[in-house]
Amino acid sequence: MILLGSTGSIGVNTLEVAKKFSMGVEVLVAGNNIELLNKQIKEHNPKKVVIANKDDLHKVNHNNVTCGQEAILRVIEESRSELVVNALVGFLGLRPTLSALKCGKKVALANKESLVACGAFIDIAKIQPIDSEHFGLWYLMQNRPIEKMIITASGGAFRDWDIARLESATLADTQKHPNWSMGQKITIDSATMMNKMFELLEARWLFGEGKYDAIIETKSLIHALIDFKDGSTTAHFANASMQLPIAFALDCNMGENILPHVDLLKVGSLEFREITTDRYPIWQIKDELLKNPSRAVVVNAANESAIEKFIENKIGFMDIVKIVIGAYEKFDTLPKNVDDVFALDEEVRNFLK
Repeated sequence: MILLGSTGSIGVNTLEVAKKFSMGVEVLVAGNNIELLNKQIKEHNPKKVVIANKDDLHKVNHNNVTCGQEAILRVIEESRSELVVNALVGFLGLRPTLSALKCGKKVALANKESLVACGAFIDIAKIQPIDSEHFGLWYLMQNRPIEKMIITASGGAFRDWDIARLESATLADTQKHPNWSMGQKITIDSATMMNKMFELLEARWLFGEGKYDAIIETKSLIHALIDFKDGSTTAHFANASMQLPIAFALDCNMGENILPHVDLLKVGSLEFREITTDRYPIWQIKDELLKNPSRAVVVNAANESAIEKFIENKIGFMDIVKIVIGAYEKFDTLPKNVDDVFALDEEVRNFLK
């Protein structure tokens, strides 16, 4: 495989699963965590390595290491691997997805922004999502008429906060996720509920038109539910670990034990909550955005721009979604092709500067 984003949590878990399946790693692509990358190189012996910054090249213990976006695209084109695991964070993960698909490779996709920004122009047949929610939906689907697909959210760092406190929430506050540790951006997106909005949009592209929604399940043991037209509902329970969807993305016929089963007697009870617009204002545009999912390129660009400003302490936490909704209302152009997606993304970012 080619693994993009090897030192993030998805990348680390992917390498664990690859080791379990005795799967070779041809290429490792990483960002700035060179210490962990060198450990991965020693264990998995990739033929090529790509990193983010030129200044770090001398620190990498490998004789074939390059840097930058163009280098990522080049190794995808030149590699023999038929599988690309894309665990890059942000819009920069889109071009590698498009390049892999153009080369006829299968993409195990953990980069949400690829489908969110460009779902209309991506061949879903070659995409296998690495996400517990989409994996759960896929796992539950039967040959029966579906009424609605539902995914669950943890509620993020502020699910139990007094709403009046949200205006003063800091970057450090956003990182205190109640259930697990993730990267900085995705944890901010979890706190605003943007992450769940993106997952609904991904589901829309993966499974087609229909009804989609999300609810909060505070223990993160149910990842997806399907309401069937006959009145029944099924739910996918699994202990929270990305290794299960990763395992199926690497081998769709996987039959090995990956996780311990959920012990319902130990769990005791579950709690469900509604996602409300006072705590999560981004939910105001959910239904409209799902009807017009091609407009999500604007939402993604505005969100990334706003998060940069929040990290730099130039805006408050609640300003993130205000900026996103403001951009969504200003830019109503629908991209007609991939070039339009990149042009619109750039236009939104320039406007917000």
